[in-house]
Amino acid sequence: MDEVSKGRVKSKLVAGAGGFIGGHLAKSLARQGHHVLAVDIKPLSDWHQALPYENITRRSWDLEGKDKCYQAVQGCDAVYNLACNMGGIGFIERNKALCMQSVLINTHLLMACRDLAVREYFYASSACVYNREKQQDANAPPLTESDAYPAMPDDGYGWEKLFSERMCRDFSEHYGIIARIARLHNVYGPYGAYEGGREKAPAALCRKVIEAEISGNHEIEIWGDGEQTRSFMYIDDCLAGIQKLMATHCTEPLNLGRNDPMSINDFVTLIEKIARIKLERKYDPTAPQGVRGRNSDNTKIKEVLNWEPRIDLKIGLPKTYAWIKRDITQKTHRSPLPLHAMAQKPLSAE
Repeated sequence: MDEVSKGRVKSKLVAGAGGFIGGHLAKSLARQGHHVLAVDIKPLSDWHQALPYENITRRSWDLEGKDKCYQAVQGCDAVYNLACNMGGIGFIERNKALCMQSVLINTHLLMACRDLAVREYFYASSACVYNREKQQDANAPPLTESDAYPAMPDDGYGWEKLFSERMCRDFSEHYGIIARIARLHNVYGPYGAYEGGREKAPAALCRKVIEAEISGNHEIEIWGDGEQTRSFMYIDDCLAGIQKLMATHCTEPLNLGRNDPMSINDFVTLIEKIARIKLERKYDPTAPQGVRGRNSDNTKIKEVLNWEPRIDLKIGLPKTYAWIKRDITQKTHRSPLPLHAMAQKPLSAE
């Protein structure tokens, strides 16, 4: 019987490890030498990454249920909660009730931590908690943490995230759980969903450009007029921010995102330059678009962590595009180009 089985070695629980950020986080923790209990509701065959590490134990469990949460937390010394129903703007606007159910995961994990004396907790919140009235202009000022109130978050998903933040705060105050909260802003990178309805804008737009290139139909559909703005954070910065935050005792929500907004039109232009292709743009004003402008004010994260996300789109986006293109070509039984051939040198966004 190994040390983990005997209960002498504590695990890090990563809830939502079958997803994009959770899978990367589980790998990062394993590489640091931690034993990781990786849990996700999806069948193991549907996980975004296989996580083939000896010190990662994978379980396909539904953490909306209280019993499974207690089973998962037992024997752990830290909980990273990234489990929720979510996706791009199309998904969250059409699945509000489903997104709201994720509150059960955070509730039951916090209860399990309270009852099993686990004090280290991370909650992955979202920029969707912010007041929508403060995001009606493409050039709106960056969002500070106080801009979540008065509360008017995105319906469904945003309300669930904001309510769960409050629960983390109250469990910290009443039960001594050190619950860190990061409001994530548009994370992108390899191994993220790029099709099926749950993909977010960076991956969806990369896929559309790749499909146009493969098909020879040099058109791309853009939701809205393309002038809505967002900031985009590469997965490596997201992981670094989470782990730096976990090294503190900060229990106030922190923005975790880049402070360099870009319009969707400019984002498409950047992908076109990576792909070395020019597409005709077809705009759909009836499609879900979300808020008009959203960007991260990083004043507070720099104060707390003496750090902020640093990886530019010109570095992270070619890597993401290369992975998606490779995965698509493999799925369509084409001979994929090697990654180094597809990941071009960083190109300007002009």
